[in-house]
Amino acid sequence: MTDEPAPEQDVVHGQLVAFARDLKSLYRQERERARELEQALERLSDSYLSTMESLAVLVEAKDESTRRHLDRSRDLALELTRLVAPELAERPEIGWGYRLHDIGKVAIAERILTKRGDLTPSEWLEMRTHPEVGAQIVAPLRFLGEAVLVIRHHHERFDGSGYPHGLRGQDIPAPARIFSVVDAFDAITNDRPYRKARSGPEALEEIARRAGTQFDPDVVRAFVQMMEDRPSDLHGVDPFEPRVASAPANSRGH
Repeated sequence: MTDEPAPEQDVVHGQLVAFARDLKSLYRQERERARELEQALERLSDSYLSTMESLAVLVEAKDESTRRHLDRSRDLALELTRLVAPELAERPEIGWGYRLHDIGKVAIAERILTKRGDLTPSEWLEMRTHPEVGAQIVAPLRFLGEAVLVIRHHHERFDGSGYPHGLRGQDIPAPARIFSVVDAFDAITNDRPYRKARSGPEALEEIARRAGTQFDPDVVRAFVQMMEDRPSDLHGVDPFEPRVASAPANSRGH
């Protein structure tokens, strides 16, 4: 006598097979939807980044003297980051923070950005808003992560006298502490409407004098060594020799 499945077992078996097929089909559909969503998010991210890039270039276009500043400072800052905090250099958003650090200047009047001579107190107050404005522009783009920290805090000073929040020492996010040194160096060594460029050795001397006040001493030490290791006229400079302090390196917010 042959054992045959009961009709009820046949029904249950059929239902389980149909359920498994439905699950498999649903899984395929969900994977396809997830893939489409990921692609859409990538397209949206690319679109946002293109918009941010356009705004950054617009800032440079307002002021002839800062052309190429964004590229130069980003590249040099990434090189320094690889020395000081290699783990940060691996994060794409950090590079974007360096690239977009001055994006808030789109809100600053062109007459202020290009003014030849000292800013008035009211003009200086307006100039000092650009880090916070830049952070507000970028903040909704969550995939940029710590880029916001660079944009908001790259004008903080190690002694707490910077802006916009007066952060001090290690409370200043590491990428901002790193970038502020490079930003100052690039500003000092390139012409601006309000002053002529100074040499690389002079810039290093100025930055070294500000170690512990304007800049993180450890970052300064690494930066000076990095620059002195380059085959350039920076060789032979003794940037840590005590000298009389001069005007702050970021007196015009670069």
